[in-house]
Amino acid sequence: MKINLCGVEIDKYSFDEVVERIVEHASSQRKPEYVVTPNAMHILSLQKDSKFQDIYRKAFLVVPDGVSLLWAAKFLQTPLKGRVNGTDLFEKLCAIAAEKGLKVFLLGGRPGAAEKAKETLVARYPSLQIVGTYCPPYGFESQPTELNLINSTIKAAAPHILFVGLGAPKQEKWIAANYLNLGVPISVGIGVSFELVSNMVKRSPVLLQKTGFEWLFRLLVEPKRLWKRYILGNPVFIWLVVKQYIGLSNKSISRRF
Repeated sequence: MKINLCGVEIDKYSFDEVVERIVEHASSQRKPEYVVTPNAMHILSLQKDSKFQDIYRKAFLVVPDGVSLLWAAKFLQTPLKGRVNGTDLFEKLCAIAAEKGLKVFLLGGRPGAAEKAKETLVARYPSLQIVGTYCPPYGFESQPTELNLINSTIKAAAPHILFVGLGAPKQEKWIAANYLNLGVPISVGIGVSFELVSNMVKRSPVLLQKTGFEWLFRLLVEPKRLWKRYILGNPVFIWLVVKQYIGLSNKSISRRF
């Protein structure tokens, strides 16, 4: 149920199957696990970051956020079942959490983003239990006092699902370093989803999302932040896929499952 894409093993589940596995694990409150949602930028970072590779090896699920990964998998004749967009996953899990009485915590985002996302989601799902939000200050990862505060706050809230919006690979590295101590059944890195849900950052039209041009819309909305990722990164990603296709590179990052 996995495919190898530029050395990264990605789970071959549909969106609904991913949601089902996460909800089942969170509901049963099994041992802490985490989910990563790679896009093309993740694939590039994984080529040279051994710590990031180790985080991926230990992940509960590795699910394709970017449409470019679906295109690449199809080109390599190992198609995936569909996109598991981080923002859609965040919203769907919150909807089900409201139905099942699961508690969630929102960590990260720009100042005010998590709180605005909470307001939006609770208005949509009144029974949703968002038991905490927190926006850590810049550079918090090197501040022991701040790290202890974050951990104690989350542990006291005791959520079933922790959503972390710190950007990659910072969010994945923070989750990997803390998830066992926190004891939260499922942690998920979701990038800028708090901003998108709260409309602090405008999301692309559905047509662009479905046709794979969401990246272009995001580039136009936030050019200063994203130009390197897309203008410089996309050609490198394409080259990695072509190399795998012609057999120059197909080494896989082994998973624990």
